[in-house]
Amino acid sequence: MTAIYTFDIFSSLDGFGAASGNWTGYWGKQGPELLEHRHAQYGQKQRMVFGANTYRAFVEMLSSGTEESEVRDPWVTRMINLPATVVSTTLRGPLDWPDATLVSGDAVEVIALLKEESDVPLRSHGSLAMNRALMAAGLVDRVQVTIFPVITGQTGMSPIFQGAQDFDLELVENLTLDNQIQELTYRPALHH
Repeated sequence: MTAIYTFDIFSSLDGFGAASGNWTGYWGKQGPELLEHRHAQYGQKQRMVFGANTYRAFVEMLSSGTEESEVRDPWVTRMINLPATVVSTTLRGPLDWPDATLVSGDAVEVIALLKEESDVPLRSHGSLAMNRALMAAGLVDRVQVTIFPVITGQTGMSPIFQGAQDFDLELVENLTLDNQIQELTYRPALHH
């Protein structure tokens, strides 16, 4: 049985994964339903998958945050404590993550093998370039996009799907959280 792989990403309405300027985390739009939902999602047995850049960003963000800051929301604490695979050709161990395994090599090959061997679902939060490559290789089973009610046309950073292949998407689940945040989960298929 092949493990289900979910590409989990936060986005502005115009498709950016982050913004500069005076935007805060979650673009300042998080509410209790979103945080409780994320906490429940990350309470399930699963393995996290990160590319080197996202791993470095999380470690830097977590080291600069206090226990009370949003970078330490309960769901983030759960994510940190899940087993993780970090795919990189540049990082060297040991990793500053409680239960992380560093795997050197091509992400497509590494994740194809991991999907075959894993007895729990796989989830990647972020890791845009890696996940675009995995989608193109047909290894992403679910794309979960949490859309925050903002447009960051001037300050948007990290366009989520910039440079991605064309995909047809089948909507498999949708939720509205805190009356304004949309979580859309799709099954992607390369468009031919």
